[in-house]
Amino acid sequence: QVRLVESGGGSVQAEGSLRLSCTASGNVHTLNCLAWFRQVPGKEREGVASIAYGSSDYGDSVKGRFTVSQANTKNVMYLQMDILKPEDTAMYYCAADYYCSGRSLYWSYQYEGQGTQVTVSS
Repeated sequence: QVRLVESGGGSVQAEGSLRLSCTASGNVHTLNCLAWFRQVPGKEREGVASIAYGSSDYGDSVKGRFTVSQANTKNVMYLQMDILKPEDTAMYYCAADYYCSGRSLYWSYQYEGQGTQVTVSS
């Protein structure tokens, strides 16, 4: 079993920055796929960024502004969000799995956190 806890959300003005963290506990040593998703009420969930087998991937709407990384201990994943826009406002969730295939942003992850809210004002 894996437990994921997100932190770092909050309110920021447009053009500002936030860094989200996702801390995994439990059987984390063989987690090969990690991802960030976001969701706005009434809209489909959107893949934001992922790290799988050492490679990172980004959704088109955040490329060049967001950076996903992983701590050396492998149990913490970060999402550095720069040049934030009001349309980035959403609940952000992290997700993890031992295995994924295809594009990791589109994988159906086994484990997911409770989310952290990000609000960007204009």
